[in-house]
Amino acid sequence: MPNVRANGIDIEYESFGRLSDPAILLIMGVTSNLLTWPDSLCQGLAAKGFRVIRFDNRDVGRSTHLDALGRTDLKALIAELMAGRPMAASYRLEDMAADAVGLLDALGIERAHVVGASMGGMIGQLVAIDHPTRTKSLVSVMSTTGRLEVSQPKPEAFAVLLTPPASPAREDRIAQSFAAWRVIGSPGFPASDEELTAFVTRRIDYAPYDPDGDSRQLAAVIAAPPRNERLKSVVAPTLVIHGDADPLIPVSGGEDTAQSIPGAELLVIPGAGHDLSESLVPTYVKAIGDFAAKVDAKENARP
Repeated sequence: MPNVRANGIDIEYESFGRLSDPAILLIMGVTSNLLTWPDSLCQGLAAKGFRVIRFDNRDVGRSTHLDALGRTDLKALIAELMAGRPMAASYRLEDMAADAVGLLDALGIERAHVVGASMGGMIGQLVAIDHPTRTKSLVSVMSTTGRLEVSQPKPEAFAVLLTPPASPAREDRIAQSFAAWRVIGSPGFPASDEELTAFVTRRIDYAPYDPDGDSRQLAAVIAAPPRNERLKSVVAPTLVIHGDADPLIPVSGGEDTAQSIPGAELLVIPGAGHDLSESLVPTYVKAIGDFAAKVDAKENARP
């Protein structure tokens, strides 16, 4: 896969579709590399006439890992959050949004449809807030505004997010990841054991294990202030997609996002959780592809 220098770091990315087609930039969630976006979703959107770009955020996959920053003490950070005290992380979600825009710069893309899942949705929101001229549209998937009162995870989902594998060994990492996706996955669109095993194994074999990088990404999410007021300034056409069975970021997080962005559309998927199983891909390809095409058609119709 190609790699570019952007915003002071190296970013690994992959592109699908024709370079001349309108761009869709896919931003993935916390501790998840670019392969978490299913090939079938990227190929499906490319078949609809888009150039689709997925990439590794900083501290994950094959992009730059900021090892000099060390590991973040997440328990201490959560204690600060619960006590209402100021929190400090190694970097902010705004920095990760600047990485995404830097990737667009490096690829010579002036504007893109920005699609983010989970933490990627938070980053996408900040791209739309801080870089409005680069955001053709925003699709916020299974994400939230950061308001704690509307996005509390189920205890078992939060626990599995913070539970490390039994050891750094490949088989233990596969087992932990398999168990985690079973907890947060979609009850209405369950992945088979074969599908899930192939999915987690491919992701784990893609890049070395880096729990310190994972902790820094999680810290950026935990330390981020709510974005509700800032989201009122978003001018990009926006679609919010959320499953009504999401145990990690409840559907109230999506509802709050849609209510905070002027004119935003909300699509709630019955039975969907916090994943992108193959049986869910056609729903996402249609929703994202149709929305982006509608935005492009409206722009192209302007005199």
